[in-house]
Amino acid sequence: MVAEQGEEERSPRRIALVVEYDGTAYGGSQYQKNSRTIQGEMEKALKKLTGERTRLALAGRTDAGVHAKGQMVSFRTWAPYEAEVFVRALNAHLPQDIVVRSAREVSLSFQVRRQAKRRWYRYLIYNGRQRPALRRGYCWHVAQPLDVEAMQEAARCLVGEHDLAAFAAPAAPGRTVRTVYRAEVSRRRSWVMFDIEANSFLTQQVRRTVGALVQVGLGKRTVQDFRRLLASAKRGAATEAAPPRGLCLMAVEYEGLSGSGDEENTDL
Repeated sequence: MVAEQGEEERSPRRIALVVEYDGTAYGGSQYQKNSRTIQGEMEKALKKLTGERTRLALAGRTDAGVHAKGQMVSFRTWAPYEAEVFVRALNAHLPQDIVVRSAREVSLSFQVRRQAKRRWYRYLIYNGRQRPALRRGYCWHVAQPLDVEAMQEAARCLVGEHDLAAFAAPAAPGRTVRTVYRAEVSRRRSWVMFDIEANSFLTQQVRRTVGALVQVGLGKRTVQDFRRLLASAKRGAATEAAPPRGLCLMAVEYEGLSGSGDEENTDL
């Protein structure tokens, strides 16, 4: 708890955190009244630490079952603790599947969602005949061989500014034009990875993109089919959404704020 003495003399501060979590047991990152969420657990931990009812802001909204290695969050507080104290103390109060990796003080005007310049997601596929045991909660098992070169050719079509409505959930609200900076499909032995960086993402965009790319890899769609799907800009046209367990928010980048992701933990 924050000591009461001198509390009236303190000024508010804003703290930004890099957070890693296993999303398996959660209804998503954003607070929900009837579901356990990352935001809800973190706000409870902050209340225990500071005694304050704090509303947490998140850089990216991850769906139920989606993981993160470099989620960025921020909150306002009057607590006088050094940034590193927030790391140690919050981790003592958080459940084992949520970890604060780092903390820093930022300006009060900092907006963790609006000021993010790019976000990096990775989707992991296990492309082996038998299902994996050790990482089954963090990948999609596709037993049939995938043509990774064809998938990569299709993925390259995504780079640039496009209307990505075809890869959005049918009920996704708002404008659907986004800028994609990188879209790559690669293989390491039996593991196939899809990495995508963009200024922001639509609801289910990565999972529906992966579903369409896997169709290309299996020979059920051609690269030209994928291009036509993208060009259609028809909301929800990509109907095959990959399972959420293979998706991970790797990092969020900001201008003038280096190290916003977890650089030491971005391998498979």
